Amino acid sequence: MKFIYALALVLFTQLGFSQQLPKELQGIDDEIIQLMEEYNTIGLSVAIVKDDKVLYAKGFGYRDFKQKLPVTEHTLFHIASMSKAFTGSLLGVLESNNRLSLKDKPEMYVPNFQFYNDKMNNLITIEDLLSHKSGIGTQGVSLELFPIENKLKTVQRLRYLKPEAEVKNSWEYSNMGYTLAGTIVEQITNKSWDANIQEKIFSPLKMNNSCTTLEDMKRSNNFSLGYGMYNGKSEKVPYQNYYAFGPAGSIKSSIKDLSNWMRIWLNKGVFNGNQIIPQEYIYKASRPQNVKYNEEYTQDSFLFSEGFGWRIRSWNGYYRLCHGGNTHGFSSVMELFPFEKIGIVVLCNQSNSTLPYIISDMISKKLFQLPSENEYPVLVSDIYKPGEDKSFNRAKMPTHSINDFLGTYYANGFGRIEIIKKEGKLRAVFPTYTFKLEHSNYNNFYLKGMKDFKESFNPEFTIKFVDNAKGKISMLKMYAQKEPIKFNKE
Repeated sequence: MKFIYALALVLFTQLGFSQQLPKELQGIDDEIIQLMEEYNTIGLSVAIVKDDKVLYAKGFGYRDFKQKLPVTEHTLFHIASMSKAFTGSLLGVLESNNRLSLKDKPEMYVPNFQFYNDKMNNLITIEDLLSHKSGIGTQGVSLELFPIENKLKTVQRLRYLKPEAEVKNSWEYSNMGYTLAGTIVEQITNKSWDANIQEKIFSPLKMNNSCTTLEDMKRSNNFSLGYGMYNGKSEKVPYQNYYAFGPAGSIKSSIKDLSNWMRIWLNKGVFNGNQIIPQEYIYKASRPQNVKYNEEYTQDSFLFSEGFGWRIRSWNGYYRLCHGGNTHGFSSVMELFPFEKIGIVVLCNQSNSTLPYIISDMISKKLFQLPSENEYPVLVSDIYKPGEDKSFNRAKMPTHSINDFLGTYYANGFGRIEIIKKEGKLRAVFPTYTFKLEHSNYNNFYLKGMKDFKESFNPEFTIKFVDNAKGKISMLKMYAQKEPIKFNKE
C-alpha cells in the first residue's frame, strides 16, 4: 500500500501545492504514510496552524479508492461530532446580540416543551446542554431507530424520555442535548440551523467548501467516500443520515476550511480583522464547565473536563482543547493549544479508527520537541456484519407460540415496532430498518441485521417479551440504553 499512498501524494504535489516545513516537521510525510499502512487506511488529510498561519495542509491516499481519486486539502470529509463546537458558537453569537443568555432554560425558546420531570425543567439551562451536564444522555434509540426530520418535534419527545444520568451533576454525552441547542437557534432566528451555520460561520470564515447536508456535499466535485474495516480488508460503507440531529454532527468540511476554524479559536474569535465569534464566548467555551470523572488517576488526568463543544485536558503539562468525530466511514480529531496558538486537525475515511489521534499526538510531540513514541498501537474496530442464522435455543424454548409475539408495540418518545412473521421467523420492523429476531432464551431475543443491512453500527440489542397478569404478552422491553425501554402492545 505504500506505493499507493506515495503515488497519491505525488499526484497532489503535482497539482501545485508545496510547503516549506519547519525543521521539527521534516520527514512527517513518511511517518504519516507508514501509519496509514499499518492501519490500512484509504485516505487522510492533515492541517497544522500556528500563530495564525497554516504551517501544513496535505492530503494522502484516496477519497475514492475504486476510481483512484486522491485526497487534497479541499476534500470534504464528514467531521461528525466536531460539529458540536459550531452549534455552540451559534448560541454564543446570539448571546452577544442579546437574543438569549446561556443561563436561560430551553423552554423559554422552544414551544410546547418540557423535560421528563420537574427537576429537569427547573435546573437545566442552555449551557448545560453544551457541556453535557444536563443528564439527558445521547438518546440514540429515539434519534436513530425512530428518526424524524423535524427538530422541534424531535426535542418535544423529551417529555417522555428518561434522563440517563444525574441532572447538573454528571458528564453524560448527549447528541439530543445538541439537537435541542440547534432547535433553540432555529426558534430564535426563524432560520434553519443549516442556514445559520452558513451565514454566521462558513461565510465569514471563508469556509467555502463546507456544508451540512449530503445533497450539498454530493454537488461538490471533491468529497470522500467512507470506508470500514472487516477481517483485515477495507470496504465502502454508507453515509450516516443525521435526520433531526444535524446540530450534533452533520457538518462536512476540509482541512483547508477547518484551518480557518482553528485560527479563529486561537485568535480570540477574530478572523481577518473581524470579530466572528465573541471573545467572551471563546473564553467560556475554552474553560472547564463540567468535570468528567476519570478512573485513571495519572499526572495528566487532573484536568479532564468539558467546555462548550470542546474537551479540555492537560497534555504533557500544556492546556489542550480537543474533540473528535466518528461516524459511518469516517474518524477525525481536532486539537488546539490556545496559549501556544497551535492547532492540528486530522480527517480520515475509516470507521472506528484511532489513527487521527495517533497522528495528532505524533505531530504535537514534534512541535513541542517531546520524546516520540517508540511504537503506536493499531486500534481500529471492524464494522458490523450479521453472522449466520441460528435456530431456537432448544433447551430454553419460548413459553408462547411464535404467533403470540406478533403485533404492534408502542412507546412514547420513540414510536412503533411491528413484530411480524416471515418465512416462519420473527422480524422487528422499525421506521427505518427491519431486523431479524434471533432467539436467545425463553422469551428473550436480540435484533440482528438482515443480509442487506449495510450500516456500520451494531444493532444487536436484546428484546424481552413480557406477560401481563393474564399470561398474555403485553409488552416488549428493548435493552438499548441504561434502562430498558418499554413498548406496550397495542
